[in-house]
Amino acid sequence: IFTVDGDDLEGSVPLFSKGLWGGLIILGNATLNNTSGEASIEGIPVTEPRGIYGGNNDLDNSGILRYVSIRHGGTNIGEGNEINGLTLGGIGAETTIDYIEIISNKDDGIECFGGTVNLSHIVVAFCGDDCFDFDDGYRGYGQYWLAIQDPNEGDLIIEHDGGSDPINGSPFSIPYIYNGTFIGRGSTISNNLILFKDNAGGIYANSIFLNQGKGICIEYNSDNDNSFERFLDNDLKLLNNIFYDVALNDENSVFNVISFQNLDVTNQNVIIDDYFQQANNLIDDPGILIEDNFYHILPLNDLSGQNAGYPDNWFDIVEYKGAFGHYNWANNWTLLSQSNYLE
Repeated sequence: IFTVDGDDLEGSVPLFSKGLWGGLIILGNATLNNTSGEASIEGIPVTEPRGIYGGNNDLDNSGILRYVSIRHGGTNIGEGNEINGLTLGGIGAETTIDYIEIISNKDDGIECFGGTVNLSHIVVAFCGDDCFDFDDGYRGYGQYWLAIQDPNEGDLIIEHDGGSDPINGSPFSIPYIYNGTFIGRGSTISNNLILFKDNAGGIYANSIFLNQGKGICIEYNSDNDNSFERFLDNDLKLLNNIFYDVALNDENSVFNVISFQNLDVTNQNVIIDDYFQQANNLIDDPGILIEDNFYHILPLNDLSGQNAGYPDNWFDIVEYKGAFGHYNWANNWTLLSQSNYLE
């Protein structure tokens, strides 16, 4: 357990307390998509040489992180320079990150800067900004992710960013995320579930998205360095997912193309509206109970319908959608379950 000094682990720190210490930062030598191949990690002064990450070894091994709970972090060390719960900079695919909880972090829950690290059995809850954030060409795999936004604050469930120097740097940010359960702040809240921008792509499949006023947004601009181009090139896919209490349960509103340049995106939205059914996405009630900050995350309804195929033998092949079948792997070891917020 990583937590604030003085936490007696028996309720002395309120569950929603944020920003009480820093966070866990791990840096490696995997590929980024900027011109120099290296960068200084967010949250650490650029004068600190130990904050440099990046390299050319996508099989880099930063060790094993398993059954770890990171609580109440995200202190601000400078304007706009908060620390994420878990920051992964240039981490390679030989690293093992499994059964991780980030709870009540002031900034993002987990942010991946480049690299190819794979993440499984992840719980992110009640963070002050995004649950997940991807930058600098992140290309890892993810399976069995649970994200729950703080009902009272927070931005996106997931933010996908491309490159920064340059925006169209390669390799593109294209993570593969399967079997996630993503729970928003409420169906009347105007936040989006996911934003793809700055040439970022990504694949979401066999997942459940719940309880958010707006759905998934994909950026379009006039420079062809945008996430809608990633969609057209099959670097951005949304396959066999379930949406419920998202965008008023209107399938033509769940996926949207937007332009920060105020361009007319009518034609692009026609394409993305048709894609919703073409890619086997559904508006359906999974039977996940949300009431009074209690989350019964084992679906009560049958979710064993058609699933998208799994792209690599790293993934478990399962018949259900979402992060959980009939077994709650987050029980007992997470603060979320110990605090009786999760069943």
